[in-house]
Amino acid sequence: MTVAAKIVEADLTRAEHQRAIVEMTAAYALDPMGNNGPLADDVLARLIPGLQSLPTTVVFLAYAGSEPVGIATCFRGFSTYAGKPLINIHDLGVLATHRGQGVGLQLLRAVEQKARDLGCSCITLEVLERNDRARQTYEKFGFAQARSGADAGGSLFFSKRL
Repeated sequence: MTVAAKIVEADLTRAEHQRAIVEMTAAYALDPMGNNGPLADDVLARLIPGLQSLPTTVVFLAYAGSEPVGIATCFRGFSTYAGKPLINIHDLGVLATHRGQGVGLQLLRAVEQKARDLGCSCITLEVLERNDRARQTYEKFGFAQARSGADAGGSLFFSKRL
């Protein structure tokens, strides 16, 4: 079943968008495929100022009526191989009550349109290997494991906590 959600590009200066970003990020973090637990109060308190401090931040919010039900937190980057900008989807989350209704695909379409408007070479993201539902959504939308060449194998995402 597909439900038409209203997708808006967040204005990080608007209080209602700030509340929705914090609410959706906190909800996404609770998911086993997110942070698998709550974010600390100090993290939530730093979220909006941190996003505002980065000129590359792009956030889309999905609304069902007046209630936020999804988020895509993205950052503009640059592809040295294409010589063009790119957009990386850092978080894409939809409330459990609204999954399977096409909200994630609507958020992805909004990100893609923004990327096209900015002349981006690609959209990138990372996904947990066991997050089958998200992987199916991304593959349905046209994402595939990144590959530079046949001999190099596929790209892997690494992280080092500091």
